[in-house]
Amino acid sequence: MHTRTLPILMVLACLSCARPVAAAAQQPPVPPTPSPATAPTAQSAGQPAAQSGAQPALPPGPPPLSTEAPPLPSIDPARPTLFLIGDSTVKVGTAGQMGWGEAIGAFFDLSRINLVNYARGGRSSRTFLTEGLWIRALSAMRAGDYVLIQFGHNDPGELFETTRPRGSLPGIGDETREGVVALTHTFEVVHTYGWYLRQYLADVRARGATPILCSLTPRKIWKEGHIVRDEHAVWAQEVAATAHVPFLDLNALVARKYEALGAEKVNDLFGDDHTHTNPAGAQINAVSVIEGLNGLDSPLTKYLSPHAPGARPDSDSHHP
Repeated sequence: MHTRTLPILMVLACLSCARPVAAAAQQPPVPPTPSPATAPTAQSAGQPAAQSGAQPALPPGPPPLSTEAPPLPSIDPARPTLFLIGDSTVKVGTAGQMGWGEAIGAFFDLSRINLVNYARGGRSSRTFLTEGLWIRALSAMRAGDYVLIQFGHNDPGELFETTRPRGSLPGIGDETREGVVALTHTFEVVHTYGWYLRQYLADVRARGATPILCSLTPRKIWKEGHIVRDEHAVWAQEVAATAHVPFLDLNALVARKYEALGAEKVNDLFGDDHTHTNPAGAQINAVSVIEGLNGLDSPLTKYLSPHAPGARPDSDSHHP
């Protein structure tokens, strides 16, 4: 080969190498990667899903309850306050239903006492404490206030599993159970129903306020012509006796009224199968609370309105 042809061959070789690069530069842009909504997943491609960042599945059960603590209503510091603490039988947010705490305000002179219904549906003696609801109410409590406490309807629930782990241990002892709550993946020591009640009573007294422990309202469950009494009512009474605090046996007071009315009329007092009252049923329960306070000769009775059952004609309207 002549030496003069060598440069020509080298140039031709370089041009042939450059053609694919130039051709690639002239290709249309690569379309964007499909969005996650349309892109095939590892599972659809028959591959195992990636574990990193995957959200754990919820335990079985109804939708979890919101744990955001609602704000307290405004409180006039010039007047004492009556706090209502409990579950949805005290305050409910469902149409056609009403808790007794939503009806009882008509029986108090609200120009002389504040009424704060801080009960919340779905709560037990345990979860009202662990969700931070109690500390919020406690932070607003002052010496001279009153606190009506009623729990029990939700205390028989699950301890750690399902989407509503709210149960307490039965009884009033110091037994505990330890475990991880499936919904929140947090470790918790669960105590007895009575243990939680004692915490509320001790906290109220430490603030200089007066606790009054109520048994839970009865469910519309009949057996041999009588309303079934709940064992949580017995435990509440035992706690009140040992702690030397007033006890209002709402379970028995209301059950006796239901039995006097009969099953057919009692059906008309409920907004569901057996637990939540409608406005007429809430009125009966609220009247029972007032009757219970009168029976205890509670200092709260001096703040009753003239429309309250058993209100005294001279019901201390001049009392500060």
